[in-house]
Amino acid sequence: MLIYVCSSSHGFGHAARDVAVLQALHQLRPDWQLVLSSQLNERVLMSLIGEAPIQIRPCRWDVGMVQADALGSDPDSTLLALEHLHQQLPDLVRAEAEWIRSCGRPALVLGDIPPAAAALAARLDAPLVWMSNFGWDDIYAPFGGAFLRHAEQARASYATGQLLLRCPFDLAMDWGCPEQQLGLVCGTARSLPPDLMEALTTLDQPLIQIGFGGLGLPLDGALLERWTSCHFVMAAPHALVGDRCPANLTLLPEGVRPLDVFPFCARHLGKPGFSTFAEAMAAGVGLHVVERRDFAEVRALLDGLVRHSHHRQLSREQLMQGDWELDRPLLPPSESPLDARGARSAAEALVMQLE
Repeated sequence: MLIYVCSSSHGFGHAARDVAVLQALHQLRPDWQLVLSSQLNERVLMSLIGEAPIQIRPCRWDVGMVQADALGSDPDSTLLALEHLHQQLPDLVRAEAEWIRSCGRPALVLGDIPPAAAALAARLDAPLVWMSNFGWDDIYAPFGGAFLRHAEQARASYATGQLLLRCPFDLAMDWGCPEQQLGLVCGTARSLPPDLMEALTTLDQPLIQIGFGGLGLPLDGALLERWTSCHFVMAAPHALVGDRCPANLTLLPEGVRPLDVFPFCARHLGKPGFSTFAEAMAAGVGLHVVERRDFAEVRALLDGLVRHSHHRQLSREQLMQGDWELDRPLLPPSESPLDARGARSAAEALVMQLE
């Protein structure tokens, strides 16, 4: 059996949870061929994959939303990118279908959550499963205008799936598919290099991870020096403004994922994002979350934050001024923690769908 994942190139979070599911699937069915298809940088994908036998196919299946920066979207550029992508998709679907057939195995297409996965599954006459907490129809429709056509096309593609694996922090996704609810979908932390492990475990201050996704967000390094009672850790891209690295900052070396450091962190400062929320909540790390207003998923993420995580919410102005509230107690969740075995549950659902 071949599992082919059409993974959104919108950000790192989709690939992170897709790899977690494929890794869990490898434990259940080590003889299956596992393929991750994404336009993300291969170095990033290999860092996520680690030792798992997952093949990479460098394909762009969707646009998502073009980002102005880590906290804002660019709708005009998104529309132009969507039109360009639609001209390329027929050739991409044809080429990838031919490659999958050349592997000589029956296939299942898992989409997270490019609508074009439906065209690939149809060309292969293969089962189609979706996994996500939102669809691009949910994201595009609120923008109105020319986005409505793209939202309708996406919804029609989503309706052809045989199963929806529904992640937490979810939007409507009213596609008429049979559904299965998942817990937190995230990977597991790997061991740190010995020197980094020693540096982090001998700190006298609480460890705070800063992360704003693949784009990063420029921050004045002097703001970190205002919090001498804390030590910070950041992964690439290190978008710090200033001519020196603050003494209370450790930069993660290449190959070390933010996920690997969460077991040592007290809190995380960053933007709303599914994979960050899932990884932090699974590790019991408090979340300081900076507001974002132009992406429909954020409403569901912040609702989940309040219900299931110790947290504080910040404005963008507070972020840029260094008013990060790290000296204030975290607000407790209103409900119990979410189950952290979502990747395993998704893998088991795929096996049941096929067997």
